[in-house]
Amino acid sequence: MSDAATPTPEPADSPASDQASGAASEPVQGQGPAPRSVRQSLASIVLGFEIIVVFLAALVIWGLAPTENGSLGLPPWVALAAGGVLILGLIATIGLLRYPWAFTLGWVLQVLILAAGLLNPAMYFVGVLFGGLWWYCMVVGARIDRDRTAQADPEQEQE
Repeated sequence: MSDAATPTPEPADSPASDQASGAASEPVQGQGPAPRSVRQSLASIVLGFEIIVVFLAALVIWGLAPTENGSLGLPPWVALAAGGVLILGLIATIGLLRYPWAFTLGWVLQVLILAAGLLNPAMYFVGVLFGGLWWYCMVVGARIDRDRTAQADPEQEQE
């Protein structure tokens, strides 16, 4: 057998393979998503944990409700529906954190979780806990982002 009869594959970084695949030999600068701010990352972490807690709280409120009328005279399924709507709001807010107004939406969701204390008093504790965590992450995340911006462009900070 002769080696000339079997074709040898070209290395992936050869010019012929670049032309065949249509890929450019150098990456294009300026493309790709912008890096997430620390504030966005911390907000998505808090909201992610809240999804789990709200899901479990909705199950607890539903399970503790009497069969005829639950808390505030509402049927028990309302706790599950309200928890589901709140969870969808939390998930949507995580996806929208690239917009500045989404942080305000996060504050609204914190108030709604605190208001769930009307259905189960333990939710007051959960609402205060996550509201405080949300506030802390907003303050510290914004401070870290400002510091990073100042270090990246010291000329702009002095103006």
